[in-house]
Amino acid sequence: MINAKTKLKQVMDWKAAIRSGIISSAVLLLLILLFVPAIRGWNAWIIVRYIASISIGQSILPPPANFHLTALIAALVTHLIISIGAAILLAFIIHRWGLLVGIIGGAIFGLCLYGINFFSITYFFPWFYLIKGWEMLLSHIIFGAVAGGVYEVLEVEKFIPVETGKEE
Repeated sequence: MINAKTKLKQVMDWKAAIRSGIISSAVLLLLILLFVPAIRGWNAWIIVRYIASISIGQSILPPPANFHLTALIAALVTHLIISIGAAILLAFIIHRWGLLVGIIGGAIFGLCLYGINFFSITYFFPWFYLIKGWEMLLSHIIFGAVAGGVYEVLEVEKFIPVETGKEE
């Protein structure tokens, strides 16, 4: 039974976290497939092949950088899984606060995600070093801000009683 002295703990909304991962994944994909190639003068299929190389391997990278169904499917699935995982982690971190913290905290999270992706993960995928730059940095910051903001907008706040260990 919950009385006036029972402490409550807010729990994370998993549905909102997954939905924010899907939405922010779509936003990031649009940014890196439209914005980055436009700035660098690349073909968007280069980025698709880079993302696909995470799950397929670097054999997908050699030219020509044109439509490849396997690369497209692998890139979409890989990117979606990673984005949902990142959004769930972000939701776990920010779920106790509101929209502003979600957006700002998400942007900081996106900055950290960029650092992890392009300065640590490149140990395992060294070819990713070639695509790092301010465009990818900005895209990851926007991804985090969108993921945090969307999570906070979609979140249904739920609280559970916490045992304090004290009986009165």
